[in-house]
Amino acid sequence: MNTPRFGLRARFMLAAGGALLVVLLLVVLMLTRQAAVQKEVLRSSGEVVSQVFDQSVRERGTALANALAEALVNPLYYSDLSAIGTLVRNTAGQKSVSYVLVHDHEGRLIHDGSFDVAGYGQAMSDPLAEAAVQADRMLVQSSPSILEVDLPIHIGDQRLGGVRVGMELAPVRVQEAMAMQALAARMEDARSRQMGWIYALMALLVGFAVVMMIYVQRTLVQPIRWLGDAAQRIERGDYRINVQATARRDEVGELLRTFDRMSQSIARHDREVRQMAYTDALTGLTNRLAFREALDHRLAKAKSANHGLALLFIDIDEFKRVNDTLGHEAGDDALLQFAQRIAAAVDQEGGEDALLARFGGDEFVILIDSGERIVAETATRLAERLVLELGRPLQVQRREIFLGSSIGITLFPEDAVDATALLKNGDIAMYQAKLAGKNCFRYYNRAMDHAVERRLHLEQELRGAWGRDELRLVYQPIFRTRDRVLAGVEVLLRWDHPTLGAIAPSVFIDVAEQSGLIQALGPKVLRLACEQATQWPRNHLGEELFISVNVSPRQLRNGDLVSEVENSLHASGLSASRLHLELTETAVIGDEMLAVSLLEKLHRAGVKVWLDDFGTGFSGLSHLRQVPVDGVKIDRSFVAEMERDPDDLALTTAIIAMAHALGITVVAEGVEQEAQFELLSQRGCDLVQGYWLGRPVEAGELVRMLRPGPQALAAD
Repeated sequence: MNTPRFGLRARFMLAAGGALLVVLLLVVLMLTRQAAVQKEVLRSSGEVVSQVFDQSVRERGTALANALAEALVNPLYYSDLSAIGTLVRNTAGQKSVSYVLVHDHEGRLIHDGSFDVAGYGQAMSDPLAEAAVQADRMLVQSSPSILEVDLPIHIGDQRLGGVRVGMELAPVRVQEAMAMQALAARMEDARSRQMGWIYALMALLVGFAVVMMIYVQRTLVQPIRWLGDAAQRIERGDYRINVQATARRDEVGELLRTFDRMSQSIARHDREVRQMAYTDALTGLTNRLAFREALDHRLAKAKSANHGLALLFIDIDEFKRVNDTLGHEAGDDALLQFAQRIAAAVDQEGGEDALLARFGGDEFVILIDSGERIVAETATRLAERLVLELGRPLQVQRREIFLGSSIGITLFPEDAVDATALLKNGDIAMYQAKLAGKNCFRYYNRAMDHAVERRLHLEQELRGAWGRDELRLVYQPIFRTRDRVLAGVEVLLRWDHPTLGAIAPSVFIDVAEQSGLIQALGPKVLRLACEQATQWPRNHLGEELFISVNVSPRQLRNGDLVSEVENSLHASGLSASRLHLELTETAVIGDEMLAVSLLEKLHRAGVKVWLDDFGTGFSGLSHLRQVPVDGVKIDRSFVAEMERDPDDLALTTAIIAMAHALGITVVAEGVEQEAQFELLSQRGCDLVQGYWLGRPVEAGELVRMLRPGPQALAAD
């Protein structure tokens, strides 16, 4: 389930909403501020208007008071009440005048404009009277409803009295209110027009944001979302991407076109990678991965359809020698020819649904699915055809090579019901074919599992055999042919198991090689042999015996051989010249560059190197010039047939002559008869070993052989 994504569109909407919110807040703040300013303006305008109207009333009252005071001087001086009344009534009749009072200098009322002047001669008692009587100049005082202007009347220095003119404030306040209402109405009208513009601008801004959102959605978010979805599909392995045809000339358009090209390139590379992943690069056959998937599918189908399958496991015999002696190009050529022969046989004998695959290296597997319950007959015919076809010689680099094949056959459901067990059984059956002499086929049976179990048991027992002192060293004597004197010994390993008894070296050495235990056993054997050799006496000629120790190809390849040799020599005190190392011919030739480097280091340390089983390789003689060795051991198969087979005698003679020409010592092994010894001696073979000369002995017996006297062979 996809988790919610906070994508570009959501981000843009959030940004646009945020921007609109900020603008709205600014507008609200501006409107709030504008309302406050409007109120402040109205308040200030009210104050100004009030001041204007108050000033107008003041000025009018002052003018009326001044004019009346001047006019009342004479009538007041002569106490002409009639004239005073006339003047007072004229002034009182003016607009906004509330009252007019004339008083004497003591504050007694003289006239108020009425005809009967009811309060004449009485002291004025209203709140403003006292200040008005005492004023010696113009005085303006007010109450909530009246603005009064008081002005004293003098004639010369004599004060005659005074006049009080009261102006009504109510009409003024009404005019003020009307003026303020008009001002407020105008300001509200202006604010309404301004708000209309603001609302229009806000609507325009929102519309612009919506348009921009749609534009960004179509031109940016949508293409990027498509790119993201397409990238996720590619990540899931779905390369079926619809091409985005676009005429855009901007960066996004270029990105879309580039992504289209990239997706097509990825899809093409995916097809190529799948082809490479499921196809063997050399032969073009189905590879291990594809075969395993097909096998699982076929097994499920066979279970549901209730029919059988047969699996043939093929391994090329002696194929490693092709690579080791002729090179990997020759090995590839041989593999191709084998693959072609196998494919032709499968086409003819395997049926339409047969599946052929290269399982790795020199191994091939065939799955037969005939759609019937019994497929053993088809598997047998195919195996017979394969043994015949693969046993014919191959033409590789203008050479004729005979290899052959070992084939194991296992059946479903008789032998196994799952792919892993079926492949294991086929491998076991193939291994049994090799044990049976190679170039043949064997059907799997459950007894083979016991052989595998026994091999695993041997491996487990072998892991602790050295610590339990079950392994011991014996020494095969090696004699010089020219004087028949014991010159050295070959170090051999023996295993005496407490329950299984003596186990043949060919068995447990092979187990050690296959399991990798030889890499742990080899250095122990080397060190113990060096330690024991330092305790041996010299031969009757006063010479110290050399020891010849076999070295596994695994020891050669792991790169630690030189340090292991140096440590053994240092720990034991054995002279390096007394140590000879035996390497198989195929081990040296298989990785010639590494071998040359290691052998040169061993030579500098004073150790000598021999090639064991010499002559069994395809081109061993041609490699003697490249690989720095000190000696070669002629394989026992040539020595055994020298008397009866002229070819073996000729080849042995050639090996001795060529080796001597290169300054290389020759050792012959497997000398079982005196005639063989004589033939080798006549042809100049330097050293010999075999049961006719002496069987392998333990260290104590070897010491006894050296002590009595001469150890030369007695001539019969």
